[in-house]
Amino acid sequence: MNNGIVYLVGAGPGDPTLITLRGVECLKRADVVVYDYLANEQLLSHAPDAAERIYAGKIGGRHNQCQDEINNLLVAKAAAGKVVVRLKGGDPFVFGRGGEECEALRGAGITFEVVPGVTAAVGASAYSGIPLTHRDITASVAFVTGHEGEKNESNIDWDRLSLGGGTVVFYMGVSTLRRNMQRLIEHGRSNATPVALVRWATTDCQQVLVGTLADIADRAEECGFKPPAITIVGEVVALREKLQWFEKRPLCGKKVVVTRAAEQAGEFTTKLALRGATVLECPTIRLVDPESWQLLDLAIRELPDYDWLVLTSVNAVRYFFQRLDTLGLDARALAGCRICAVGPKTAAEVRSFGIKPELVPTDYKAEGVVDEFSRLDMHGSRILFPRADKARDVIPRELKRMGAHVDSPVVYRNIFPEKLPPETLFALEKRSVDCITFTSSSTVQNLATMMGEEMMLDMLKGVVVASIGPITSKSCRDLGLKVDVEPQSYTMDALVEALEAHFA
Repeated sequence: MNNGIVYLVGAGPGDPTLITLRGVECLKRADVVVYDYLANEQLLSHAPDAAERIYAGKIGGRHNQCQDEINNLLVAKAAAGKVVVRLKGGDPFVFGRGGEECEALRGAGITFEVVPGVTAAVGASAYSGIPLTHRDITASVAFVTGHEGEKNESNIDWDRLSLGGGTVVFYMGVSTLRRNMQRLIEHGRSNATPVALVRWATTDCQQVLVGTLADIADRAEECGFKPPAITIVGEVVALREKLQWFEKRPLCGKKVVVTRAAEQAGEFTTKLALRGATVLECPTIRLVDPESWQLLDLAIRELPDYDWLVLTSVNAVRYFFQRLDTLGLDARALAGCRICAVGPKTAAEVRSFGIKPELVPTDYKAEGVVDEFSRLDMHGSRILFPRADKARDVIPRELKRMGAHVDSPVVYRNIFPEKLPPETLFALEKRSVDCITFTSSSTVQNLATMMGEEMMLDMLKGVVVASIGPITSKSCRDLGLKVDVEPQSYTMDALVEALEAHFA
């Protein structure tokens, strides 16, 4: 029995977070994904690793595959029992040829489902601050294909389109912009009507060009405005001056390199992206298990004998509790042990296991931890300090001076990734990077090792260097880098805020 099915999924206008939940569900089930030029490639990450990915894009009339070939491909894959996702930019049924593909599937007896998406006109409108309708301005909007203007005989009722007074949105009309604007004027629309071109709407590359019916074509030619773009015509365009928000985000237009480990970068990357930054993840650290668990396992077996457990990072918390679980234990094994968590993120991670830390130092440096313990009588105390393999020895050394017995087994290791992402190197070579962030000494030291110090210094000329704190900043300066941004408190949130202030 053939259980093949095709999901025609609207990928949205470009921002990968604008796809629907149903669209993501379909991608997660896919055996095959056939995707368009305007479907953000980041969405392919939702599909299983084993899923076949087939590009079927069209760029400015140059077709990777013609429509009949795409139709036949969808039929063949589904007929073979595959779950196929046809990932289409915008919405499948708004200038997306979804209707044609559905007809081909129905003709072949293939089951299909259509998953709507945010169409380009709606995305461009929202992200450029131009409402398509407004109670005081217009109550109607028309979506029109921009390529209609290439025909000698038009199927568009230009009289009604021009004199109706509503908003008109042209899809795919950059190459025919002048002709379309002339036709609106010829059929009665005022040549002073505001017009906006929105390129790569909803993405970090979004560009908006504003003019009038009379001059927008000249303006577009002067600045070399390229497709893909949406053209919005109507009095609502004038509202952009006070309603635009996308370009006003504090890091809009800034390209930021994040050097954190891939496992850690997500939240930091999201915070930067929400503020408008284009983020290039360039992990210079990979977190792995210790070469041997022997010392940590021995310490865990003796947990009832410890007075304090000191955890200095979210990673230390996660690896430590994972090891507890592997050994058949849980938070109850820490019943007689007090917890010191360094920093609010570390403390929050500890609390996620149902434990409230007794001590959270206000200074997140190792010296701050030592200062907190110096106020206590540590003589004869037994302390467990699970650490990274390259952690500084300040905490165990100073606690021992206070008379404490300290065990500091390695709970995880920092190693080099195999190579740096090519897109990051390309951006650095093009001098298109505005800022690079370092969140530990290891991130900057590893980058220097992977690139070579001389090349790193050359590539980062003119790039804003942002360091999370003084220890990391010292490592940057030791390698010859000038630190431009360093927050007063050594957290990711504070680093984001410091970047906002710097670029303000």
